[in-house]
Amino acid sequence: MKKYALIAVVILIGAAIAFGVANKDAGKSLNVNDIGPDPSAFTGTITITGINAGVSPYDNSVIGIMDVKELQCKSANCNRIYIPVKYPEQQPKVGDEIKATGAFHKFPTGYMFIAQKLKVVKNHKIGG
Repeated sequence: MKKYALIAVVILIGAAIAFGVANKDAGKSLNVNDIGPDPSAFTGTITITGINAGVSPYDNSVIGIMDVKELQCKSANCNRIYIPVKYPEQQPKVGDEIKATGAFHKFPTGYMFIAQKLKVVKNHKIGG
């Protein structure tokens, strides 16, 4: 009986370690300003936090997100970086702070972040 209990404990510990290793980066999120200067440096699946600053006039499934810190800039001379995010599901509202999980894809016009998952964290009153 002790042998079976020992085996069960070893299996549980092994499963807990495997789960922890598999999810060690699950909580990490990058900001727009971390990525904006060189999106080509980010390969594979990542999570980006940003604020929906607007919707593309050409494709309703594409939004432009800016860094959360940009809310502090009140002058017209802000050098905001916008990252285009394509998400085919329901779009967040302008001012929504989001966490988008996906990957960058290169197109002839530049890089676009294709999100597989998008979560609204909170809303900031921006715009008018």
